[in-house]
Amino acid sequence: MITYDRLFIAGSWEAPSDPGLLDIRSPHDQSVIGRAAQARPADIDRAVAAARAAFDEGPWPRTAPADRIAVLRRLNALREEEAETIAGLISAENGSAAWFTRAGQPGLTRQAEAYLRAAEAFGWEETLESGSAVRTVVRREPVGVVAAVIPWNSPFSSAMAKIVPALLAGNTVVLKVSPENSLSMGLLAGLLERAGLPDGVISVLPADRETSEYLVRHRDVDKIAFTGSTRAGRRIAALAGEQLKRVSLELGGKSAAILLPDADVDRAVQGLRFASLLNNGESCIAQTRVLAPRGRYEEVVTGLKDLVESLKVGDPADPDTFIGPMIRRDQQQRVRDYIEAGIAEGARLVTGGPGIPPGLERGNYVTPTVFADVDNSMRIAREEIFGPVLVVIPYDDEDEAVRIANDSEYGLSGGVWSADDAHALEVARRLRTGTVTVNGAAISFDGPFGGYKASGIGREYGSVGLAQYVEHKSVTLPASVA
Repeated sequence: MITYDRLFIAGSWEAPSDPGLLDIRSPHDQSVIGRAAQARPADIDRAVAAARAAFDEGPWPRTAPADRIAVLRRLNALREEEAETIAGLISAENGSAAWFTRAGQPGLTRQAEAYLRAAEAFGWEETLESGSAVRTVVRREPVGVVAAVIPWNSPFSSAMAKIVPALLAGNTVVLKVSPENSLSMGLLAGLLERAGLPDGVISVLPADRETSEYLVRHRDVDKIAFTGSTRAGRRIAALAGEQLKRVSLELGGKSAAILLPDADVDRAVQGLRFASLLNNGESCIAQTRVLAPRGRYEEVVTGLKDLVESLKVGDPADPDTFIGPMIRRDQQQRVRDYIEAGIAEGARLVTGGPGIPPGLERGNYVTPTVFADVDNSMRIAREEIFGPVLVVIPYDDEDEAVRIANDSEYGLSGGVWSADDAHALEVARRLRTGTVTVNGAAISFDGPFGGYKASGIGREYGSVGLAQYVEHKSVTLPASVA
């Protein structure tokens, strides 16, 4: 049993304003795996006040970039030392299968290293020659106090994607995490404590939705960095607009995987095992709309049926499990409701269904499901389900495939499968989405990641992600000034 009865505020563990502890329950069997204090508005006030003072008066924003890089490099090394513990905690809290949480640890290293490389090459201050009479010094300075608000489904990745660039840029940060992740994020707070940040620079606070909105509204917060649902993102954008706060949003998706007529179907199906069903399907980048050419449609449907039926569903700690439980009962019911909706809309249920897998009734399990004969206007093709549910949509030609893929309010991810990489790239260029993988290639952390349309505003990763956390200042001088 893990217990966090204090909150990590401004670099130290402080008594919470509400002494009550939240039970953290296993999605696998509902057992209590830990207890943790939860932040209330009074705790937010303390954290933001400390962050404001640390930014306005403290050393961190004025620390040399090389020294900030050294601290964040140390944080990354500390996280690597705890990789196995981190993976186990996230599996226990979230129900994410052990293969996924363990495979994600090297990814966290690559993510952090990409930010560190970007910071080393970043133009923190540059001089532009503006003619014979003047020159312009362009400075990239920290925004201020950053409220980083992250979801439960991939907590370490979401947290590091925000706090690493924010801190590298010299900002101070209040990281608001989901109550479900109080244990893994408590571990992260301990790593931050050991990394050597000055007092006040960062707080890590698990809190409910109402307290999160209190943080977003706080007058001393300069920027909001949010990952979560599109509905919540719209609310945050509205609040930020009222106060003219800087904002970046990484939101939902309903991404399409296009299998071109010359694609190797067996290879594509095995690739979709990861691209479509990673993290139990609770992933914003999951490619859950599979677009198949009509001439090979049943081959694709059968391949996906065989794949999904081969995947073990069960205890996330079991190394043979591929799909674990949904994180909460309400999420389990949400996915089951979508499956019922797909049946009611007339889609063909190929495998799965709304029932709970036998023997797993104590947990938040759903049966992985594949629908065929899906029209892109159906709810199961348009709305983010956030579970292991795939829909297979037929198309007649390449233009129709691109049109269907782009016919979505979302635009976060996507994939193209073809025997011809160059042609797949041509198709990828036509997709209105922030990230496209060709033949299952891994996403690079040096390139920007984010969404078109309702999938968000702004980008994460690499130099583009780092630039989200700076303001640009121009200082014009007479050319004669040294």
